[in-house]
Amino acid sequence: MKTDKKTLITVQAEIKASVEKVWKCWTKPEHIIHWNFASDDWHAPWAKNDLRKGGKFSWRMEAKDGSFGFDFEGEYTIVKPYNYIEELLGDGRVVKINFEKKEDKIVITETFEAESQNQVEMQKNGWQAILNNFKKYAETPARLETIHFEILINATPRTVYSRMLVKKFFNEWNSVFNPSSNFEGSWLKGSKIRFIGTDKDGKTGGMVSKIEENIPNKFVSILHLGIIMNGEEITEGHEVDDWAGAHENYTFENHDGNTLLKIDLDSNQMFKTYFSETYPKALEQLKSICEQ
Repeated sequence: MKTDKKTLITVQAEIKASVEKVWKCWTKPEHIIHWNFASDDWHAPWAKNDLRKGGKFSWRMEAKDGSFGFDFEGEYTIVKPYNYIEELLGDGRVVKINFEKKEDKIVITETFEAESQNQVEMQKNGWQAILNNFKKYAETPARLETIHFEILINATPRTVYSRMLVKKFFNEWNSVFNPSSNFEGSWLKGSKIRFIGTDKDGKTGGMVSKIEENIPNKFVSILHLGIIMNGEEITEGHEVDDWAGAHENYTFENHDGNTLLKIDLDSNQMFKTYFSETYPKALEQLKSICEQ
C-alpha cells in the first residue's frame, strides 16, 4: 500500500519569561497581533482565537503596503494549558507546539507538516522568523498594555486618512484630550513629530515621537520616543520609562466604500481608564468630521 510520508519541520526558541506570560502572549489576540509576522514590512491587523479543543483560530498576516496577505486558520485538537497545543490547519496539516520549562526559560518547540508550494528551507526560515519575533515581544517588560478601539465611518479610507491627519481637523478631534492639542512636524515615514498641548498654567507638554510607518489610506504607526515637559523633550531616564517604545497604530479598512478605523494604543495602567473613557469620544468627533 502506498503512503504519502509528510515532511516535518521543527523550529525552536528559548524565551526568558514566565510560563504564564509566554502562554498569554502566545494565545491572546491582543498580543498575537504584535508578533505574528516574519518581517517588519508585514503586520497582523487582527486575530481571533477560541482556545479549547474544537475551538477555531484565525488571524490575518499582511504586507503593510497592502500588496499581499492571507488568513491563517485552523482548529485546536489538543490544548493543555501552559504545556502543549496541537492544531489542525485549514489545509489539513498538523502543527504541534510544546512549552517546556528549563530553569528561568521556556523552550518553545514547533513541529509542523510542510506544504508543497514552497521549499522546505523557506518554510522553516519563515516560521523561525515568526518565533524569533515572538521571543522579542514576550521578553519585553510588561509595563504597557495594548488597548483596542474601532469605529465604522461612513466615508472612504482616503477621506478618513486625509481628514484625520490634517492639522485643522486633527486639532478638532483631539480637543477631547486637550482643547489645545496640536502637532509639530511631518507625518512622512521616518519623520519626527511632536504632539503638544498646554496645561492650565500655560506650560507645554506632550509626546515626542517618530512616524514608523505611513501607508496612505491604509496604515499609520507612531512610535513614541519620550515626553515633553515644560517644552523640553525628555527621551531618557525614569520619567519616560512608561512611554518610550509605545506604539499608536491606525488601520483603515475599506468596507464597501466606508471605513472601519482600528486603533491599537499602548498604555500604562495609570492612563488605561482615561483612554478607555476619552478615545471613543474622540473617535465620534472624528466620525462627525469625516461624514460632514
